[in-house]
Amino acid sequence: MKITFLIAGTLMALAAGASTAAPATAEIEHGHAATAAAGQVKLYNETLNPRQIEHPNHLGFNDLHIQAIRHLVPDTHSVRDPKLQTVVHHHCKAYEDETMVCLMFHSGMKDQDKPIGFEYIITTAQFNSLPEAEKKYWHYHKTEVPRAHATFPDLTRAEAAKILPAVNETYGKVIYFQQPEDKFPLGEPYVVIVQDMPEQD
Repeated sequence: MKITFLIAGTLMALAAGASTAAPATAEIEHGHAATAAAGQVKLYNETLNPRQIEHPNHLGFNDLHIQAIRHLVPDTHSVRDPKLQTVVHHHCKAYEDETMVCLMFHSGMKDQDKPIGFEYIITTAQFNSLPEAEKKYWHYHKTEVPRAHATFPDLTRAEAAKILPAVNETYGKVIYFQQPEDKFPLGEPYVVIVQDMPEQD
């Protein structure tokens, strides 16, 4: 079932409430003001980005923030390896073709933080259409969300509970172009097989 249909009904009231309660001009974290004009075409997916403030289309990125551990390859086989415990910040844009792309930051998303990779997210139906040899690179979020202790820090508990069923029925592929400790992207990009990571306590 499509993500939009899966949670559109449960978020209809939320989206309606947000659109009537939100001021015309809102201050966002980076100090920029964003104005939503009446009748303006939305530039983002309101279902998966219910709290997103409108941005000009040329900026091209609208944010659903997810935090998760178990997304960096550990240096040891210990479940207590610091890299396994590092919170990786996913800043995601949901597209109308039901995919999402998340820029991944191991240090946050402050002004001078740079992404070190991205996670591409597709629906279960899209995953099922992949070649069998490709499927090993993708992890099922219904299994991995609890294992990664994933949270939605910018949403209320009620908002997160409404989005989670849709997120659970997706698959992600994690691709890094830089090691966290490197100043620049060195060497070749690599895929992390999240489901093969050591289990957490």
